[in-house]
Amino acid sequence: MRTDVSRRTFLQAAGVTAASTLAGSGRAVRAWASPSPDRGSVAITPPLTTFSYSDVELLAGPMKRQFEENHARFLNLEDDRLLKVFRQQAGLPAPGEDMGGWYDGTGFSLIRNDFHAFIPGHSFGQYVSALARCYAVTGDQRTRAKIIRLVKGYAETLDAKATFFVDYRLPAYTYDKLSCGLIDAHEFAHDPMAREVHEKLTHAIVAYLPEKALSRQEQRSRPHKDTSYTWDETYTLPENLFLAYQRSGDVFYREMAKKYLEDDTYFNPLAEGNNVLPFEHAYSHVNAFSSAMQAYITLGSVKHLRAAKNGFEMLLTTQSFATGGWGPDESFGEPGRGQLGDSLSSTHASFETPCGSYGHFKITRYLLCATKDSSYGDSMERVLYNTILGAWPIQADGTSFYYSDYNISGKKVWYGQKWPCCSGTFPQLAADYHVSTYLRSSDGVYVNLFTPSRVQWSDGSGRYGLRQETRYPFDNKIQIQVSGSQAKEYTVYVRVPAWARPDPVLSVNGNRVSDPVQPGSFAATRRSWKDGDRIELELPMPLRVVEVDANHPNMAGLMQGPFVLMAIADSQPTFERAALLQAQPTNNATGDWLAVAANGSSVTMRPFMSIDGETYSAYVRLVS
Repeated sequence: MRTDVSRRTFLQAAGVTAASTLAGSGRAVRAWASPSPDRGSVAITPPLTTFSYSDVELLAGPMKRQFEENHARFLNLEDDRLLKVFRQQAGLPAPGEDMGGWYDGTGFSLIRNDFHAFIPGHSFGQYVSALARCYAVTGDQRTRAKIIRLVKGYAETLDAKATFFVDYRLPAYTYDKLSCGLIDAHEFAHDPMAREVHEKLTHAIVAYLPEKALSRQEQRSRPHKDTSYTWDETYTLPENLFLAYQRSGDVFYREMAKKYLEDDTYFNPLAEGNNVLPFEHAYSHVNAFSSAMQAYITLGSVKHLRAAKNGFEMLLTTQSFATGGWGPDESFGEPGRGQLGDSLSSTHASFETPCGSYGHFKITRYLLCATKDSSYGDSMERVLYNTILGAWPIQADGTSFYYSDYNISGKKVWYGQKWPCCSGTFPQLAADYHVSTYLRSSDGVYVNLFTPSRVQWSDGSGRYGLRQETRYPFDNKIQIQVSGSQAKEYTVYVRVPAWARPDPVLSVNGNRVSDPVQPGSFAATRRSWKDGDRIELELPMPLRVVEVDANHPNMAGLMQGPFVLMAIADSQPTFERAALLQAQPTNNATGDWLAVAANGSSVTMRPFMSIDGETYSAYVRLVS
C-alpha cells in the first residue's frame, strides 16, 4: 500500500530531536558518538540470511583478485580529488587534481554529446560504501580512517539546504548513492558522524525530489531543461531508505521509502503478471526490484514480493542472453520481436556489466534468501562467470570497463568517459562476493557459489567453519573441508545447478550419499559434523547449444557448465549443430575448447573471463 506523505509530514515524522540537531546547523555537524542501539523492526525475517562480511574469506582466485584490486584502487585514491567537486560548490578551498570524466563539476553538453561532468560527484557515495564493506571484510584500519576522513570532508560541504543540488541534473540518482555510502559507513565502519550527516542530507534532499516516484515517461511529460533531466531514478530510492530505517529505527526513512515505491506504473502491474519492462532503462529497473524486496521484508508486502519474482522471471525469459546479461543499449525490448538476436549486429553495448552485475547479484540474493530456490544461485553464477569476472580492472585515472559486447564481431574496450557509473558499482559488487558465497539458515549453512574460500561462525561455545578448494568452473570438482571445535549437528546445503545432468555425485568422507542428488536444488546433508570431515561434489558439465531467441534459431551460444564458450575469430563462424556439440577441451589454463566449423577450420571457443584483446563472437551461426 502506497502512503502519500507531504514534505512537511516528512519533517514532522523525523522527531523533534533530529530536527533540532539539523535545523540551522550550516556545515557544522554534531559528532554521533557510537552506533545507535535502536533498530527498525521488520515484518519478515527471510529463511536465509547473509553471513557478516568478516565471516567469509576469499582465497586465491579471480573473485579475490577483483576484490583486492578494487580495495587498493579506492583506498589509494586521493581524498582531495574525491572531495574537490563538493568543496568547489560549497565555496571552500578545493586542492587536488580534478577527478575527470562524469565526476567533474563543469563541461557537460548534451548538444555536443560531451558527457564530461555529466553527474558531478555522483559515485562518491558508492566509493564510500565499497570502502566500508572492504573494512568490514578486512578490518584494515587505514580503510576505516579514510572512510572517516571522507565523511567528515563531505559533511563540511553540506549546508542545511544541500545547495549542491540546486539545478542538479539527477538529484535522486546521486542522493541514493550518498545515502548508501553514509549508512554503510555507519553500519560497517562505525563512523561516529555518518548517521547524522545522512539525516541532514535526507531532510534537505526532499526539496529537490518530486512528490512520488516518477517513471521516465512521467518525467518526459513534465517541464524539463533538456532530455538529460528526465533520466533521474527516484524509483530506486526505497531500498536504501528502508535500510536506513532498519539501521536507525527512524520512521522518517520508512515513510519516505513507501512514498517512492513505483507502484502505479511498475510494481502493481508486475505483481499482476503484466510485463511492463519493455522500453525501460535496463539496469535501474532491475535495481528497483531490490526496493520491492525491501518493501516485502520491511512492510510484509506480499504484493512487492510477487512484483520482484514476476519481474525477475520476465527478465530471465524475455530479456536475457545466454551469458545471463541483459539490456542491449541499456534498454529492454518487446518480447517475441527478436530484439536480442537483432542486437548482435546492431550494437556493441550488449550488457552494462559492473552495474548490471551488481543489480543482478542483489536481486538474486534477496530472492534466494526469501525462497531458498537454487535457480537464483544458478542465475547469479551465470552472470558471475560470463560477465563481471571478465571485466578489466578500473584504472587509476578512472578509465573503466562498461559494456560486455555480444556483437557478431565483439571486442573488449574501455568506456570513453572516466569514472562512469560502473566505477561505483564494481567495488561494491567485489566486496559483496563475500556475502553471496554462503548463506545461513536456522538449521545450517548454504553453499551458494563455488570458489576458493572459507566461512567461519560461532554457535554457543563452539567455533565452526567450511573451506572450499576448487578450480571450478574450469574443473567440475568442489571439495569442502569441515572444521569445528567440537562435533555439531547441522545441515550443509550445497547448490546443484540445474544444468548438472545426468548424474551429479555428492560424497561425504569418500562415501557417496544415498539420497538422490537433484539438479536444480540444494542437496542437504544433515549429520553430526566433526573437524576434518570432507564433502565432495562432482558436477557433470555437458555441452549444450542455446539459441539467442526464438526469432533467430540459427544464432546460438555454446555452453559448458556455467560458461558460454565464445568463438575466437575475426568474423562470426558457422557450425553444424552436431559438430559444435562435439567440441573438445584443450585442458589449457584459459579453459579453451576446439570446435570444427562448417568450412573445416578449427575454431577456439573461450570463456569471456579468459578473453583479453581478441575479437570474438558470443553467438555463432548454425547451418540451417
